[in-house]
Amino acid sequence: MDRSSREVTWSPAVLFEPSGTRLLCTLCPTGCSLADGQLGACKVRRRTADTLETATRATSVRHLDPVERKPFYHVRPGSHTVTLAAPGCTFRCDYCVNHRISQYGRDHDTWSATPVDAEETARDATARDAFVALSYSEPSLAAELTLDLAAQGARVLWKSNGFLTPQAAELMAPALTAVNIDIKGTDDARHHKLTGSPVIPVLDTVRALHTAGVWLEISTPLIPGVCDSPEDLTAIATFIADISPAVPWHLLRFTPTYRRTHDNPTTPSALAEAREIGHQAGLHHVYVERALGDEGRTTQCPTCRTPVIHRTIWGLDRNDLNTGTCPHCGTTIQGIWR
Repeated sequence: MDRSSREVTWSPAVLFEPSGTRLLCTLCPTGCSLADGQLGACKVRRRTADTLETATRATSVRHLDPVERKPFYHVRPGSHTVTLAAPGCTFRCDYCVNHRISQYGRDHDTWSATPVDAEETARDATARDAFVALSYSEPSLAAELTLDLAAQGARVLWKSNGFLTPQAAELMAPALTAVNIDIKGTDDARHHKLTGSPVIPVLDTVRALHTAGVWLEISTPLIPGVCDSPEDLTAIATFIADISPAVPWHLLRFTPTYRRTHDNPTTPSALAEAREIGHQAGLHHVYVERALGDEGRTTQCPTCRTPVIHRTIWGLDRNDLNTGTCPHCGTTIQGIWR
């Protein structure tokens, strides 16, 4: 990237089709219909002549992180990720802590980044016995980078909002090892007010990826007035349990930032109540990263309740699983353990 002139490196994109004299982007349900030279609503996909291009084969970060930080608690505890962040997001969440990356082209015109060499990145991750994680911004907008990385043998993780079309979910599933999807609520009007987008496609993507065999973990930030009431949380927990009670649910503390600095942070008592709601809905594993101490991060056997994985805030303390089974009663605990 030429940072001084704010030029972006564009490359061929996937997931589009002709629509009369326009090209229809089929990556996300927004379904932008583009004239020649026009940018999509995401600001990182554009039409050029008879093809679509993307600006997301690049990253503003390259971190080696614990996998627990994404958060993934049932994906090789204690392992690491080479974390990348391409620009852009399909949502416009007004509490986004990463808005300088995610809102590129909307609120922010500059973006410091470098192109990603998929072969080199995959080789580096393999040498470190690490995953490659796309995080901080919306990884589905980096569909092409994901496919490139998977083709080079990288094991790719997404921290995603899940706002994909069925075509995109079907295309991307074979390239993904695991995905952590935010479910920010089930009420469509409130979800749209928060994100600028409907929630039903997110729920459909969760179902589709689970059916395709991608390991799923779900995160929910307890946002005031959006998804922090017992009714909201019960609806989310019930939805997850209907897919599989073994899907881990991460409850995230809301932190006032960006355009929601007037709200208060989520209290530990609210997180504790939300965790209980998850258990009452039948979920086997409900996690709180910090506010409830070590207990909130500990994996228990769903049958005998023996603690089997102990975690620090962003890492592994001790893993007592016996090749994925409880050492006390032999129950198989679902996840990616090898």
